[in-house]
Amino acid sequence: MQNRTPQRFFNVPNSISLFRILLVPVFLYFILKRNTGCAFAVFLGASLSDGLDGLAARLLNQKTKIGAILDPAADKLAMTTAYIILSLPAVCSPNIIPIWLTAAVLGRDILISGASLILFKVKGYKDFKPTLGGKISTIFQFLVVVFVLFFNLLEIRPSWLIILYIATMILTVTTAVHYTQIGIRILKS
Repeated sequence: MQNRTPQRFFNVPNSISLFRILLVPVFLYFILKRNTGCAFAVFLGASLSDGLDGLAARLLNQKTKIGAILDPAADKLAMTTAYIILSLPAVCSPNIIPIWLTAAVLGRDILISGASLILFKVKGYKDFKPTLGGKISTIFQFLVVVFVLFFNLLEIRPSWLIILYIATMILTVTTAVHYTQIGIRILKS
């Protein structure tokens, strides 16, 4: 008989993921109050704690099905919220994330989520692992948010941010195409 860990909702890794989800409205509050310093600290804290839930799950042998959903949900919620709110000139200055980049990032996430659901329903496929390109794209997306917040905190507008936006756009679109190709290959198999 296999030794199974009971599927408890409230454990250390799930609590960390829930905490990260609860930080999203706090981040929003500080952005809307134009307290960029606190918003930056909250976003950075939530992002840095991202690895803690996975590490805790492995070290404490507390991997759960709900944790496998909560962790990426916390990531996507934080990133989606940050991209949308930091694209609004009325709320964010002097640097804003271009709407074309926000549309690409959100579009890729919707494409991946929709394709994953289709693959699960049609093929019963559950093994969705990010590619190296996907991980690099996510790092660039994260850096966009961090740099926009950081430079807004300093109230400076570096001209090279556009290069980061374009590089992130290229990576986002490229990985969307790559994930689509992977999905089509799985559907055909």
